[in-house]
Amino acid sequence: MSTLVVRPRRALIMCSTLAFLLLTAFVVVAVLLRSSHTGVVFEASDQVAMIGIGVLLSFGTMLFAMARVRADATGIEVRNVLAKRRFAWDEVLSVSFPDGASWARLELPEDEYFSVMAIQAVDRERAVLAVRALRRLHRAATGS
Repeated sequence: MSTLVVRPRRALIMCSTLAFLLLTAFVVVAVLLRSSHTGVVFEASDQVAMIGIGVLLSFGTMLFAMARVRADATGIEVRNVLAKRRFAWDEVLSVSFPDGASWARLELPEDEYFSVMAIQAVDRERAVLAVRALRRLHRAATGS
């Protein structure tokens, strides 16, 4: 039994770049704090705090690149920014990618849906292939 794993590609590139730029900017500002002549006295603790803020913002940025889908014959596990949820295929009505949407979604009973942030429109052909693969797994598991 094979497992399909999908992660966003362009989001990873963009988030990594942004996280690096944020951290670099905060480190540069922290280093330059002590040498600025603004009349305010900055201590080493202020520099450490600035770097800490940069680390926290970089980490927060990277959370958006951690989205993942893991699917097999029994069901699908979706990890978005902070939430992770597993669905059996019989709980899922369909896998869709509505026009104009940023990411795919699982259609659930009672007009509910669950976003699948790992399959993003900006990944273009990779997103199309991922949705098709998920639909094949769904169809094989439910017989519809």
